[in-house]
Amino acid sequence: MNIESRLAQIGSQEDPATGAVSYPIYHATAFRHPRLGQSTGFDYSRTKSPTRAILEAAAAELESGDRGFACSSGMAALQTIFALFSQGDHLIVSLDLYGGTYRLLERIMSRYGVTASYVDTNDMDALEAHCTPGTKAILIETPTNPLMMITDIEKAAAWAKRKGMLTIVDNTLLTPYLQRPIELGADIVIHSATKYLGGHNDVLAGLIVTKGQALSDEMAILHNSIGAVLGPQDSWLLMRGMKTLALRMERHEFNSVKLAEWLKVHPAVEEVYHPALPHHPGHDVQRRQSSGNTGIFSFRMKDARTVEPILRHLRLIAFAESLGGVESLLTYPAVQTHADIPEEIRRRVGVDDRLLRFSVGIEHIDDLIADLGQAIDAALQEIEEA
Repeated sequence: MNIESRLAQIGSQEDPATGAVSYPIYHATAFRHPRLGQSTGFDYSRTKSPTRAILEAAAAELESGDRGFACSSGMAALQTIFALFSQGDHLIVSLDLYGGTYRLLERIMSRYGVTASYVDTNDMDALEAHCTPGTKAILIETPTNPLMMITDIEKAAAWAKRKGMLTIVDNTLLTPYLQRPIELGADIVIHSATKYLGGHNDVLAGLIVTKGQALSDEMAILHNSIGAVLGPQDSWLLMRGMKTLALRMERHEFNSVKLAEWLKVHPAVEEVYHPALPHHPGHDVQRRQSSGNTGIFSFRMKDARTVEPILRHLRLIAFAESLGGVESLLTYPAVQTHADIPEEIRRRVGVDDRLLRFSVGIEHIDDLIADLGQAIDAALQEIEEA
């Protein structure tokens, strides 16, 4: 069955007692045992709950994994994965990294003796150079946030397998509709499901999908023990969002490519970072390992003085953090999503005071171009008059 149909049918055939096409929300935290030594399969909702179980099964199936685990946020999902590691363990992590992941590694995991090196995970020489006897896993964002760097997942996962390491891929930006890392060799896939999977800026959630019995069993223990699980109401909201994922991603991609092409020739813009553009260094790899492009990209203004007035003059597009919702958002990574990354690292990667990140929604493309255009024009006029 095609993925569009599988998405639309999430939970629709899982309640034979009533035939409900929208799976019910079970708010129960405790479940009766028929008798001593017997269970309905549900005992306590932290361990397993009916609504969350449907979501987790759908996530595993969509990502071609064996088990799915729904968490209370993307960061909770990351923390659960990081609990696989112990004092003295080392991780290789994508250089252009979401600031929250960097914060978790450097401020929290470092307390427990887990260290990380930040490298271009598409550079095999860099991977070799930073690999140590204690390296246990490689954590890949592809595309990265916000500079849209691409990693060849198949190549990196094969390298990690030869080293006896796990490959963890953050698939938030592309979703299983466009990219399935486990099919390319990854062991674990993670999502900030708050973003494209939920899709409506109204639910906070994270998802983990694992491949392999032993790894899945270990993750189940960590998920239950740490307890940062997703509640039934949010599980239902996330499933509802996922039903329209295919339609939304098609519109996100269409709009983002049109905007990227428009910005590419704008005289006030220095550079546009979008893998769909032929000049992007990861263009060919992206085309090979995914079936499309996400709705997020970044662009760099020529003059840093334009940034503040652009954000102030937006009318339709919101100046806000997050991404992946139906509403368009413009973000300033240097002071928002990546503020916890030291300035010298941000600048080395390219997250400077001229970079803006665009999470393109599903509004009409003409309205989005008109709004961003008038904001840029207003900013340029302010500078000229100053």
